[in-house]
Parts: sequence; C-alpha cells; structure tokens
Amino acid sequence: MESRSRFEQLVLTHRDAAYNLAYWILQNRDDAEDAVQDAYVRAFRAFAAFAGNDPRPWLLAIVRNVAYSAFSARKQRNLIKLIEDSKEMNRVGPASATQDPSPETVAIVQQEHKLLLEAVAGLPHIQREVLVLRELEGLAYKDIADIMGTEIGTVMSRLSRARAELRRLFECRANNLHVSVSSPHRRPRRS
Repeated sequence: MESRSRFEQLVLTHRDAAYNLAYWILQNRDDAEDAVQDAYVRAFRAFAAFAGNDPRPWLLAIVRNVAYSAFSARKQRNLIKLIEDSKEMNRVGPASATQDPSPETVAIVQQEHKLLLEAVAGLPHIQREVLVLRELEGLAYKDIADIMGTEIGTVMSRLSRARAELRRLFECRANNLHVSVSSPHRRPRRS
C-alpha cells in the first residue's frame, strides 16, 4: 500500500509530460493516451526497482519506449495529424502581448501557431523527440540522454539540427513554400 501511494505521489504528477511526449511521437491523441496508460502500468510494475531521486526521466524513458513500439506496430497506417483545438494551442503556442487582442491579431497568432505545429510535425521523429523533451518539457541534456539512451553530445547535436530544420521549415511554410524535410543522407542535385 505504501508503494502505491509513493508511486502516486512521485510518478502520477508527470502525466501531462508523458502525454505530451507520447503525442509528439505518435501524432494521435487516442494512441498517445493508450501509450501513456500502458507506460504507467509498466512503470507501476517496475516501481519497486526505481532507485533514483527524480522519476520524471525514468517515466519518460518508459513512455518513449512504449510510444515507439506502438508507432512501429502501426507504421503502415500512420498519418501525421496537427493539433487544432485551443487547449493544445495554449500549451505550445505564443501568447498575445495585449489584454484584448483584435480579431486580426488572433488570426495572425493562430496562423503562426499552425505553421509552427506543421513545421514541428514535419521534423523526423528523432529530431521532434529531442525538441519536445528539451523545449516543451524543459528537461536537462543529461535527462534527455538517459531517456534516449545516448550521449549528451549526441543530444546536443540532434537538438541543434532539429532547431535548424525547424527554423528552415517554419520560414519556408511562412513564405508559402511547400518543402520536404531535408535528409542528412541526400545531397541536393545540381542542374
């Protein structure tokens, strides 16, 4: 019984972060909810072996593994979807500087937010994941490295590439240019 209350106290408080990571990996609300539920069941079963001080990176590593397993299982039918509802928009989107924004300002902010979400959704999974963990969840590089099972330097380089690609995609979409994500393995052909 004590283990259950300790689990609830330490781990359940990170549900939003778990959902956020699962959503950005799976790009589907229902699948993200399922992944988070499965991850919490796994985390509860393994909680007795948890020996750290901060359960957030530990939990997010479990969520990441569950979400990627779910993603692999549905890879054939995966379609990237955008977040459109106001709750998700307020979580990630920019805030207006005025108290009562004009309808024009609201429309501009919503359009910029939509462009940003499209750009984030257009990133490769590995770049989107590291960007979400750092920028949206505010995790330290070390925690991200632990979650992803890689070195801190690799996290830093992936984050740098993700930011650069996000900037490029956002600028191109803002200029109404439809571009694809650049592949690190393909070089542009010269005419």
